[in-house]
Amino acid sequence: MEAFVHRTISADGSVCSSNLSISTTQLLELASADSPSIRRIGWHIIGGISNAVDTRTFAYFPMNASAAGFAGEMLSVGLNVVPFVWAASPAAAELEGVVMDWVGRLLGLPQRLLFSGGGGGVLQGSTCEAVVCTLAAARDRALARLGHAAIMKLVVYASDQTHVTFQKGARLVGIPPSNFRVVPTSAASGYGLAADAVRAAVDRDVARGLVPLYLCATVGTTGLGVVDPVRELGEEARRHGMWLHVDAAYAGSAAICPEFQGYLDGAELADSVSMNPHKWFLTNSDCCCLWVASPRALTSALSTDPEYLKNVGTDGTGNPAAIDYKDWQISLSRRFRAIKLWVVLRRYGAVGLRAHIRRHVAAAKWFERTVAADERFEVVAPRKFSLVCFRLRASFAGDADDVNRELLAAVNASGRAFMTHFVVDGKFVIRLAVGGAMAEMQHVMDVWELLQDKAEDVLQRYRL
Repeated sequence: MEAFVHRTISADGSVCSSNLSISTTQLLELASADSPSIRRIGWHIIGGISNAVDTRTFAYFPMNASAAGFAGEMLSVGLNVVPFVWAASPAAAELEGVVMDWVGRLLGLPQRLLFSGGGGGVLQGSTCEAVVCTLAAARDRALARLGHAAIMKLVVYASDQTHVTFQKGARLVGIPPSNFRVVPTSAASGYGLAADAVRAAVDRDVARGLVPLYLCATVGTTGLGVVDPVRELGEEARRHGMWLHVDAAYAGSAAICPEFQGYLDGAELADSVSMNPHKWFLTNSDCCCLWVASPRALTSALSTDPEYLKNVGTDGTGNPAAIDYKDWQISLSRRFRAIKLWVVLRRYGAVGLRAHIRRHVAAAKWFERTVAADERFEVVAPRKFSLVCFRLRASFAGDADDVNRELLAAVNASGRAFMTHFVVDGKFVIRLAVGGAMAEMQHVMDVWELLQDKAEDVLQRYRL
């Protein structure tokens, strides 16, 4: 790397003029498998990264990729448009609106969240960005009624299974950390966020003069893949005028299959819904869908309107004739993500995407059933999608947490699989997340064989 830097930057720090242009021949030579630069990437980079699309990777949640997603990403990068205002790239802005309604209808989202029903959608880079945007919209909607000084009274509610992104987002929009409520869950509710528990927390805060602001319901939590009761939580949110956000970052993709759309029941009560196609929808990173019921609430919090960014012309009502997506996100500049998602949808279609989801769910179902049949193991939480959480039983493991840590370390050290863990009710559990674009049943069966071998080795040491 040092030699490469010295070839492009002179000793006094100035850029060498000979490197400011590159011919087609040079470009092809650079991309050749035999080029020194490519060999260096193989030596120094590839060997030091975890490949999210490797068939041996079952860690975290899947980061999908596909030939269509790659082609779409190349188009996005190659065209290099920046569709922050409609006039900057009309086709890019229009395509994004079309694609967002397409995906929303495929997932069975209510009409009120789509452009065709008065709502609308935007492609963000990640759920983190979507969360900050919706929190800002909820904050400004409340403060317009209460006055800015009331920001110290605003309260955000989530469960102990909700992604930590929401706590970070709340801090970023000025909500005091002491006003973030982490509502406990339990095995009795399947670790879902119970509406009764939220109601009790809200009633306590209201009695203290605080203002309920925002409630998150998750469809497919990160740790266990749990589904919160969206309808019940939506009714609780409406009782106090809270903003309800449905975080379906991982499992929202499964709603393209009719049999999983029931998990989004009650989404018509939501102010916003987010889903990450780059997790389980064959779309290369980064790509996050965010739908809102009230685009005006979002843009009121995020819009900027300097003269040099204004589109000329209106729709006859005095309102802008087109969408300026700069007002739907944190940053001003943005990528042409819509063409990537459009290529994926056109290439695989609903039938192909459903087959992709169902293949992984079937493999996870087999794994769950097989784990449960082995008396040494237990399934910690019922599987809903393609995530299985399990552990060696305490009766076989002595100090079960230590043994399960050792088992996970042994599996990962083998180089034959990569998994991660979670802790629930103080118990260390192992997560197997099926979802890689190339993952097949055989790969899951191979992991089970590996787990059995390593479990026997670990338990043997503890028996001694």
